Amino acid sequence: MTEARTLTSDFYDLEALLDEEDRAVLHRVRAFMDEQVQPIINDYWTRAKFPLELVPGLAELGIIGTPYSGFGCPGKSSLLDGMISMELSRGDPSVATFYGVHSGLAMGSVHLCGSEEQKERWLPAMARMEQIGAFGLTEPDSGSDVARGLKTKARRDGDGWVLDGQKKWIGNGSFADLVVIWAQDVDTQRVLGFVVEKDTPGFSAVDLEDKIALRAVQNALITLDGVRVPEENRLQEANSFKDTAKVLKMTRALVAWSAVGCARGAYEHALRYATDRTQFGKPIASFQLVQDLLVRMLGNITASASLCARLSQLQDCGTMTDEQASLAKAFTTVRMRETVGWARELMGGNGILLEHNVGRYVADAEAIYSYEGTREVNTLIVGRAITGKGAIV
Repeated sequence: MTEARTLTSDFYDLEALLDEEDRAVLHRVRAFMDEQVQPIINDYWTRAKFPLELVPGLAELGIIGTPYSGFGCPGKSSLLDGMISMELSRGDPSVATFYGVHSGLAMGSVHLCGSEEQKERWLPAMARMEQIGAFGLTEPDSGSDVARGLKTKARRDGDGWVLDGQKKWIGNGSFADLVVIWAQDVDTQRVLGFVVEKDTPGFSAVDLEDKIALRAVQNALITLDGVRVPEENRLQEANSFKDTAKVLKMTRALVAWSAVGCARGAYEHALRYATDRTQFGKPIASFQLVQDLLVRMLGNITASASLCARLSQLQDCGTMTDEQASLAKAFTTVRMRETVGWARELMGGNGILLEHNVGRYVADAEAIYSYEGTREVNTLIVGRAITGKGAIV
């Protein structure tokens, strides 16, 4: 009889690509998620509230703004940043999304599109999580087609700007201290970025209710009614949608990693369940069909993680393209959706109970599958690259 052994979900030891110091960072994140997040997250997920009590602990991990250099940020590799996103999502996709919005989209906008003075003004406090960021691009009637024009408008008025419009699905939007708002200049038609500070007159944010996915994320509908923003709050290096796209390319890679983490979390819970659950007098892990499901899940996770690791290496070399990021996002989210479904299947009826956790990953996967570019749009971005023919519209 073969002796049972514990298998890691990092089956090809991709963690070994990190040096000892970075592996220690990753292990601290893992311990935080296992010890601080896992015991409480189902309660917050059920109540559709974000556990703000976790913010000090996240700040102490020293992972905010991981790939940015200077301004109080760690200045580490994109590979470590991606693996952190994976590890957070493995513990809970809502926490990973909070991290991605704050550290990736909001801080990334300042890092890529802000002046040196603006970086010094905002990034250190954001890295310490003394100020939480959000990112407002998507609109009620514009998702994938935002590149063709924004309904949120910016009008120059004296030494400042006036913003009018709405933004939807804005993670962290209802409690963020700083919200990056993308708007179209009514005079030049250029897409500009603005940092809108909390409690600015005319700015309001209402949480979206009754979500079935990422319930612990506070997604807001933001209304901008004559919001006055000083010129010094306009991101000085954001002058077109191409600059917005730089931020999205970077964070799309993080979402691909997050999809791997979501799949990995579901797999690990399913594996644990299979070794503990007894039917017909023995653990269900000893049944051939259960092992088949586990191996399929592990194959998806390993292939997706390997793809993401290479993508992060290209990112660190400065050669990652939009198409490469889009392929990773499209591929990993499809494999994630498949994997969490198999994890639920393995658990039978118990798979829909939150006490077994997998149901949360199944629901959250639906949001990860769609945000940062749907599978269809990312597929057509890659299709255009390999055929030379645009087919989006």
